[in-house]
Amino acid sequence: MNTVLKNVSKTYSNNIILSNLNLSFKDGDFTTLLGASGCGKSTLLNIISGFESFGGEILINEKAYKNSLTIDNTRIKIFQDYALLEYKSVLGNVLFALTCKKIPKNKALERAKYYLNLVGLYEKRDSFINELSGGQKQRVALARALSVEPKMLLLDEPFSALDNFTRKKLQNELLSIVSKLKMSAIFVTHDLEEAVFLGNRIIILKERGEIVGDLKGLKNITSRQSLEFNALKNEIESLLKGKSKDEYYI
Repeated sequence: MNTVLKNVSKTYSNNIILSNLNLSFKDGDFTTLLGASGCGKSTLLNIISGFESFGGEILINEKAYKNSLTIDNTRIKIFQDYALLEYKSVLGNVLFALTCKKIPKNKALERAKYYLNLVGLYEKRDSFINELSGGQKQRVALARALSVEPKMLLLDEPFSALDNFTRKKLQNELLSIVSKLKMSAIFVTHDLEEAVFLGNRIIILKERGEIVGDLKGLKNITSRQSLEFNALKNEIESLLKGKSKDEYYI
């Protein structure tokens, strides 16, 4: 799904969150958005998902939209707090999303089982949400999002509340699933290592959505301790601190 933002702006009560942002996302990319709290990362994700209005123009596969995007199955957002229904089972949560999308019952059940199996939670299908760990809850949220078969996943710091071991495990699983399903993804984070590990493209934002870096990610990362991995981390850290790319290499 090709997405192009042209002079996109957003203001809350005279507070400028995004100012004339120009940015594009190519089909099949896994893009990480990195920046400090308040730089507009989550607002940008809400705009692309259709949850918030905006100034400027957005093109989705060359179709132009102004003011707001329609909320549909093509772009699905996954939240940090899971947004699961506590009174429903794991399977029930996934089926609920499919029912809301008016997917026929038999097809919905088939899809729900497939995607729960894909995220490794099929055996927990009859468990209730309060019986799950944080990592398992995030897997349910991922299965629910995948079940409607979107073209683009929008993830707003989905692993930030998890312990380090679980977070790294889910990062690996997410990359594998997105690659297998040939999806696009935009992943918001303030964690530098997470941004480098996940993104084949890494965008660094500062106040008002100012882009201070748009970098190509690494391929086939085998170690987070490699020279290449740490060199890219250092380059991004330098950009976050306000140094130019040329200054970094002096």
